[in-house]
Amino acid sequence: MQKIGDRDIRSSFINATRSETAKLNLPANFDSLEWDKLDFLGWRDGKMPLRGYLIVPNETGITGVLLRAPEGGPKKNRSVLCEICRDVFSKEDVLLWVAKRAGQSGRNGNTVGTLICADFICSANVRKAPPVNEINPDPAVVVKRQVAELNVRIRKFLARVAE
Repeated sequence: MQKIGDRDIRSSFINATRSETAKLNLPANFDSLEWDKLDFLGWRDGKMPLRGYLIVPNETGITGVLLRAPEGGPKKNRSVLCEICRDVFSKEDVLLWVAKRAGQSGRNGNTVGTLICADFICSANVRKAPPVNEINPDPAVVVKRQVAELNVRIRKFLARVAE
């Protein structure tokens, strides 16, 4: 992912009002992000922890989506799989993040949701090299495939928000 600025982020949202984007708080580590290791920028708002943001690069620039987390947080008695990275070894919490649909559909109250790592660490999860064995003789190939699949899944989610 290429480095992007505050103004570009705020103007990229397809399902948020101007006042919502004006109130967003950038991630605390925004100035030190390793952009080349990100497939998308995702973060929880430091001042509004039930609010999350996804910024995904595309052919025409970037697309932003405002998300909402459940108030109770993750259920501690069961494990769920992130639909974006599908990392079966991750011990991170996964939440059902919900987004208003874009346009009139969203203004009518229609939403779409998916399970995503609570702290949006999916890009790091897919870059973890698996152990070398008969199933995975070349870990670099596995990582490349996992990154490509993550990008397909995040774009499918954005398409559902944009419908």
